[in-house]
Amino acid sequence: MIELLEGGAYLINGTEVVADTGEAAAAVAHKIGKNITKEDAAKQTIAYGILQSHNTSGNMEKLKIKFDKLTSHDITFVGIIQTARASGLTKFPVPYVLTNCHNSLCAVGGTINEDDHMYGLTCAKKYGGVYVPPHQAVIHQFAREMLAGGGKMILGSDSHTRYGALGTMAMGEGGPELVKQLLNQTYDINMPGVVGVYLTGEPVKGVGPQDVALAIIGAVFKNGYVKNKVMEFVGPGVASLSADFRIGIDVMTTETTCLSSIWQTDGEIEEFYEIHGRKEEYSELKPGDVAYYDGMIMVDLSKIRPMIAMPFHPSNTYTIEELNANLLDILDETEKRALVSLDGAVEFSLKEKVRDGKFYVDQGIIAGCAGGGFENICAAADILKGSYIGADGFTLSVYPASMPVYMELIKNGCAAAILETGAVMKTAFCGPCFGAGDTPANNAFSIRHSTRNFPNREGSKLQNGQIASVALMDARSIAATAANKGVLTPATEFDGTLNKYQYHFDSNIYKNRVFDSKGVADPDVEIQFGPNIKDWPEMGALPENLVLQVVSEIHDPVTTTDELIPSGETSSYRSNPLGLAEFTLSRKDPQYVGRAKEIQKAEKERMAGGHPCHALPVVKDIMGVVKGQFADANHTNTGFGSTIFAVKPGDGSAREQAASCQKVLGGWANIANEYATKRYRSNLINWGMLPFLIEEGELPFQNLDYLFLPGIRKAVEEKQEVIKAYKVGKDALEEFDLRLGELTDEERQIILKGCLINYNRV
Repeated sequence: MIELLEGGAYLINGTEVVADTGEAAAAVAHKIGKNITKEDAAKQTIAYGILQSHNTSGNMEKLKIKFDKLTSHDITFVGIIQTARASGLTKFPVPYVLTNCHNSLCAVGGTINEDDHMYGLTCAKKYGGVYVPPHQAVIHQFAREMLAGGGKMILGSDSHTRYGALGTMAMGEGGPELVKQLLNQTYDINMPGVVGVYLTGEPVKGVGPQDVALAIIGAVFKNGYVKNKVMEFVGPGVASLSADFRIGIDVMTTETTCLSSIWQTDGEIEEFYEIHGRKEEYSELKPGDVAYYDGMIMVDLSKIRPMIAMPFHPSNTYTIEELNANLLDILDETEKRALVSLDGAVEFSLKEKVRDGKFYVDQGIIAGCAGGGFENICAAADILKGSYIGADGFTLSVYPASMPVYMELIKNGCAAAILETGAVMKTAFCGPCFGAGDTPANNAFSIRHSTRNFPNREGSKLQNGQIASVALMDARSIAATAANKGVLTPATEFDGTLNKYQYHFDSNIYKNRVFDSKGVADPDVEIQFGPNIKDWPEMGALPENLVLQVVSEIHDPVTTTDELIPSGETSSYRSNPLGLAEFTLSRKDPQYVGRAKEIQKAEKERMAGGHPCHALPVVKDIMGVVKGQFADANHTNTGFGSTIFAVKPGDGSAREQAASCQKVLGGWANIANEYATKRYRSNLINWGMLPFLIEEGELPFQNLDYLFLPGIRKAVEEKQEVIKAYKVGKDALEEFDLRLGELTDEERQIILKGCLINYNRV
């Protein structure tokens, strides 16, 4: 089904893979009749060409990228624009689209969600942007329909910013990276590796894009095969897939922890642009005659079978057939994994859902940027026709990804076919993907064609003793399960016909409702603020020395951004930095906020010109031990704050709040064995936090210990590779080593200034 080549590989004429063994170069030369170096062949990937055309540094090893377009949704755009305004923003320099698909319901928190929307509308008018009202489209569907273009690059403040199937290299990053683009700065990265995804064959009936995506995620996530690399989809199998099918695979590449994705394009994609009235945006993209990839994922599409990703991660994958054949064993294994994810905080059981040897699920959801596509819903309608979901506990909700998709489903009868079953059709909304819609009952099991199944992504609250769980599946198998009244069923068991429906895009829906400034700013527009929209608090520069208290210690193999700052109803507070910070680590470590605030008292007192020990008496004892070895350290040159330790933090969402919430509570650093994603590490840096690395093994400190970092400012300035740190013992300091990893000169300056706002402040 999936094979990973151990090393790199050459691709000849887009159809022949030659593994990079000792004889590879000679074999390639023989086939093409000339010698070619690996370095030159690496320049023949699609990814290299797009990155080269957007790089402003003149050095393809150290990229400084300027994007063509930007996009954000209503969880992130307020903070981004507020940050840019504090730095002197007068106009959006590139097209910037503000969608409203996360806080769409305006159901929690009084006026604050709609206040954010009105803020976005008035900012789009003032600075020259585009505003997409609630329920019109989820962020990524609007981008596919209206923004993508062959050979273009788009930066979005949502982790699933992926439009590679349409020939657009897109990246999801934290808000500060969009701020940089709004201030005419660049996205700075080393040239990423490029991994080929070589597709052959074609999917069998009943297999959908989520099945292919989950098979790939299961093969590459745990081993980091594509971490921070670009995935490039090539090979003869691409031609067997429709545009919608490719899009459905592509959006899930985020869950592999890759940096971005790109696909070879053809007539299918040209037709997609033509249907959407933008044929001029199509470009044929394909690798050169000989292209070199840093790795190769071999995918035989004909061997993919309906998949399921069990709680609580998209990489916990099985075929549905395998799960049904080994139910009790796999459910027992899932329950054991849950003990780690949930810290044993609640009772979690799945085996009780097995009745007469069959696994019964409680809810089905087809939604969002992954599941809400036209073809997915049409296929679900065909499978559901003539069935009904029953009058028991099982429910099914379907969310088309945009109003144009919804309209076409109404016109072609698929919406009616779904509604006749007892299922519910809803408007474009991302809520089921992050815990703000269709929260199931306690201990319920939901199957979803959405992007993630982390703990509490379905909306339950662990801190309140609630637990439900999500498994990821394709819309086709969700429909087959719904037709079977909740008995887990792969769509390959469906023996009816899956029709091919022609899609007609009606652009009038957007013309009549979306505000588009056409890039013209109106500085006379007054921004509409709500009472919950707050400025960022003052943040100081990095001091000469630091005293850090470890206020949370997390030993899970991976810590998601959802655990660092919960999604769901907390999203209502995204525009209030201090209000949102109260939820930091609330599901993982409820004592974090109080501990962080306690040590922050010392820094606030110091920043106000007082002595830190007046606010926090323990400072006197800590500094007494420090001065025994570092006599020059004192409250005028030593800052105080908090840090957390996590093994591998940052998997999941691009939300900058995973870092900024720690910062506004006085966080100065994270300490980790590694960072799960580049975007989380970038968020830390942009908020002036030190992204420390420590070798795996026994930690030289534990939770609540105090750490002293002498000369930390000088170490950052002088690019010291090893940072000497000390645990503050009762009578002495105990030395250990930390590392910062590679930092650009700009990133060092951001850390020294204390955050991106300070770096750019005018």
